[in-house]
Amino acid sequence: MDLDELISRLDLPTKISLLTGADMWSLPPLPEIGLDRLVMSDGPIGVRGEQWSAGDPSIALPSPTALAATWDVELVRRAGRLLAQEARRKGVHVLLAPTLNLHRSPLGGRHFECFSEDAFLTGEIGAAYVEGVQEGGVATTPKHFVANDFETDRFTADVVVGEQALRELYLRPFERVVQAGAWGVMTAYNSVNGTTMTEHSELVNGVLKGEWGFDGFVVSDWTAVRSTEAAALGGTDVAMPGPSGPWGELLEAAVREGRVPESAVDDRVRRILRLAERVGALRPDDRAGTAGPAPIDGVALVREIGARAFTLLTNDGVLPLRGSPTLAVIGAAAREARVMGGGSAQVFPDRVVSPLQGLSERTGVRYALGTDPRIRLAPIPGPVTAEFLDEAGVVLREERLAGGEARWLGQLPPGVEAGRLRNVRLRAAYTAESSGEHELSVAGVGAFTLTVNGEVVLDESIGLDGGDPAAAFLSPPERRVAVAMAAGETYEVVVTHPAGTFGGMAVVSFTLGHADPAPGEDEQLAEAVRVARECDVAVVVAATTPEVESEGFDRADLRLPGRQDELISAVAAANPRTVVVVNAGSPVEMPWLPEVAAVLLTWFPGQEAGAALADVLFGDAEPGGRLPTTWPERLADAPVSAVTPVDGKVCYDEGVFVGYPAWRRAERAPAFWFGHGLGYTTWSYDSIAAEGSTVTVAVTNTGTRPGREVVQVYAGPRRTLAAFDVVEAEPGQTVVTTLFLPERAFQVWEDGWRTVEGGHLVEVGRSAADLRLSATVKI
Repeated sequence: MDLDELISRLDLPTKISLLTGADMWSLPPLPEIGLDRLVMSDGPIGVRGEQWSAGDPSIALPSPTALAATWDVELVRRAGRLLAQEARRKGVHVLLAPTLNLHRSPLGGRHFECFSEDAFLTGEIGAAYVEGVQEGGVATTPKHFVANDFETDRFTADVVVGEQALRELYLRPFERVVQAGAWGVMTAYNSVNGTTMTEHSELVNGVLKGEWGFDGFVVSDWTAVRSTEAAALGGTDVAMPGPSGPWGELLEAAVREGRVPESAVDDRVRRILRLAERVGALRPDDRAGTAGPAPIDGVALVREIGARAFTLLTNDGVLPLRGSPTLAVIGAAAREARVMGGGSAQVFPDRVVSPLQGLSERTGVRYALGTDPRIRLAPIPGPVTAEFLDEAGVVLREERLAGGEARWLGQLPPGVEAGRLRNVRLRAAYTAESSGEHELSVAGVGAFTLTVNGEVVLDESIGLDGGDPAAAFLSPPERRVAVAMAAGETYEVVVTHPAGTFGGMAVVSFTLGHADPAPGEDEQLAEAVRVARECDVAVVVAATTPEVESEGFDRADLRLPGRQDELISAVAAANPRTVVVVNAGSPVEMPWLPEVAAVLLTWFPGQEAGAALADVLFGDAEPGGRLPTTWPERLADAPVSAVTPVDGKVCYDEGVFVGYPAWRRAERAPAFWFGHGLGYTTWSYDSIAAEGSTVTVAVTNTGTRPGREVVQVYAGPRRTLAAFDVVEAEPGQTVVTTLFLPERAFQVWEDGWRTVEGGHLVEVGRSAADLRLSATVKI
């Protein structure tokens, strides 16, 4: 297709209209050239679509840290194909994922949404993700380009980073996914060395589009474009969302006045049309009748990935469980699993299998809460009716919700015009299961009126602390009120809230929460100890909360929230066969580690959490995960932790020493090294042969059951990960794997890539610290 010929048909205003969103999630159609509307959607663990609500359910995959923990590029590629299937089902052309920023600090708020501390592993997993999604005809936009490794003041912070670290670490995963054929890239909010990324011509035009030859489109993070001329010359192709913003008529004037060349506009339009051609949105009628790929069973794949990602940190032999033991299942997250991180990564699955449900379907279970670390109340259970009201109180539309969470961003329900909408009302008929003081809450920003059976119990305007406007949507404050209810009685609970705006578009974001009467925490903890003592095995599910791991803010510490550490120690003292399931997307401190029989890390495991957990605990599946990032024993031990800007700057003074190379240099041992993970069998590393860029390794399954092993190769000037492979073997079987070391493993950046010639030690093993074999290669 001759894209230049299509561009020649368009006048300047029409071309510029393509460079800004038509709304929150799409670019406008141009029927005169056969261009369909281009729809984008958040990821990375699912495809939410244009509706930020449970009305349009989505498959919820495990978190990106979990995907990386599989170290299995083919499995991640399959996950990408599932995401493409979801995107096609929802009419989405562009998935705003994956996130390629690094785990520079364990305090990073979106740590769960990134893959690894290691640039090579991030690049390989990211490339597989990109390839899988795009094989399904859906574009990806690896993000956030570049050095957006924290959340605090992310809109304004300036990252000060040396050229060597920028090239060897932070740019390297993006370079890899460009090599893999990514069709898009998203620029970050932050600045790098004094220039905001949407205006960073040196990195966007110079490195990404020029040096790497990237021919896809560059989209801004939402509202990140804040200038006309500078952003237009800086390389960003699409400013989202729209239609308001600093481009449009302002950019047209800049072109007509000669401040921005029209050729720069044409290049952007060409990239957008190329994207449309790739995803089937340019002359879409030409693709009619094209057979799609075979359907993927999303539920089964999510369950499989969950088990493959689960990382067994310690095990005294209690796992896998044998027979039909009676389990004490303990913890708030056992009943209401945290299956995903908060923020733009959120999707709404049509089902979630909790650990309690998954284990109850397998054996006898007794449940105890123990302690509840959640700061906000859970949404009131549905059905809940959302009513959209005009200024006169006329209901414009009703929507049925599964629970008390109301979220619409930009895209309102059909028939609701933003100009007419004044208030949104949630109405729930709640039947109390127990008598006593129930708690109701509203979480959101703005004015709220809460009534129970027509009586006002809360009438307040809630303000927002902090400077991140996204926090109003992603992590709003909460107000609670106690209401006496009688068991079996039904109460009409109604909350009314005026609609707001963000970036010129309508925003509805608030939650009606509820909690049953409950005994005090001391009583709950004592009950958990009693239950644990009376059961064969205790399984404590400990989790972070949305107030700890989410978009919009960084973590303050690595402690499990609430009294969970105390709960684990008390349960372990009552039952020596205590298994702790850590339901977190990033590292947590584990002061009780020597007291428990086993620790299994499930990350944020996706919607099939409980089913995958039962598979692994009972040995139907082996925990296949290996740590994609180093876990410190204490935050104070971490070589790099600071994420808070000082005088507006975040200085990456550590240079290239991030993650396990920094631990080695500091000569300190973490709780668990990068690459660590146990299975249910044992392995011997038998032989290594290395010649040039090829390494051949033989390993043997020395245990009594089939198993999977991740063979890891470390090499180069700083002994970093250079290759890896997942192998499988039956008991007693020896397998041989051949791994290829990329040239980049032996290069350093010194005003250009320089190969460090001479002899290089190549080490092979089970983690960055457990290295079993070595050889020398000459480069």
